[in-house]
Amino acid sequence: MRRLRALMRKEFTHMRRDPRTLMLIFIMPLLQLFLFGYISSDVRNVPAVVLDQDNSHASRALLDAYRAADYFSLDYVAYSEADVIRLIERGQARAGIIIPPGYGNDLAAGQHTEVAVLIDGSDPSIASTALSAATLIGQAHATSTRVEQLASLGPGGAAQTPFDVRTRVLYNPDLRSSYNMIPGLIGMILQMATMNLTAFAIVREREQGTIEQLIVTPIRNWELILAKLTPYVLISLANLILILLVGTLWFGVPIRGSVLLLVALAGLFLLPNLGIGLFVSTFARTQREAQFATMPLLLPSFLLSGFYFPVAAMPAALQFISRLIPLTYFLVIVRSIVIKGVGIEALMPETVALSIFAIVLLGIAALRFRKTLD
Repeated sequence: MRRLRALMRKEFTHMRRDPRTLMLIFIMPLLQLFLFGYISSDVRNVPAVVLDQDNSHASRALLDAYRAADYFSLDYVAYSEADVIRLIERGQARAGIIIPPGYGNDLAAGQHTEVAVLIDGSDPSIASTALSAATLIGQAHATSTRVEQLASLGPGGAAQTPFDVRTRVLYNPDLRSSYNMIPGLIGMILQMATMNLTAFAIVREREQGTIEQLIVTPIRNWELILAKLTPYVLISLANLILILLVGTLWFGVPIRGSVLLLVALAGLFLLPNLGIGLFVSTFARTQREAQFATMPLLLPSFLLSGFYFPVAAMPAALQFISRLIPLTYFLVIVRSIVIKGVGIEALMPETVALSIFAIVLLGIAALRFRKTLD
């Protein structure tokens, strides 16, 4: 037992002397607990745009029914169908409710009418919920309206359902999950590959003892950084082309937008991830430390960026954190280009956000990077 206790003390001493690894061992389970505990797959408050061409008491009652159900958040008002499509293309709205002119008069006269609901099908998890909710809310309100008509006009005054809700799913009518998952995998794979490879690049030099050869050379810091990062950018872009080919030829995911635009914005997305990887490499001394350091960054990206769980289903605090993750913006870009076929004008907010991330993160990494052994 004396020998066993001595060996156990030795192991605890090793753990105490490596506080960073010990801290990560306890942080990761807590991080997973809080993230999985607060994230829900229930979709609520789907942002919607309203085109009310009737603007009557009856049309406002219908919109109140959608608003009260808590499935839709009527955040936008449109004045034409083109405005509705534009907001859905940009991802600002996930659904569009179009009430035709004369809706109130038709109901008052006991005539049948129709209400259109357009749904963004680029994210099937949101679209399926919005599709079911739009239909059920419309049917419930139509039944309520018919009961009122029967009470006021008598049994012969309303022989049929006063209106129907006609739903149409845009971009992905069959709600195929591969249309959402394959473009999302592009972002995840690019992030993991770029961040890990860059973090290991400088650390590998230290482990192999070749960092001394770089220190004595006349090469400048920015030249060393550029030489280290450029190969990984090219490899990541080659990965992008490979994933697009497999996704299109094997999984049947169509690319409706410009491939050149996607490659250009993917290159922009790589820059902040290169900055994070380079920053990790400035304090990690071994590849294992670098791997442990990137894990707490990759897990929130996987859970909070909208790759797997809809951002709209998260609490407000987690939605705020998701805006601090570059992958959140790139997923909007890649899904909008591949699934919706939009151009750069619809992606300017995400492009500006990635540019800011690139400048800040690369700047911090470059300032911290020193061509020394320390």
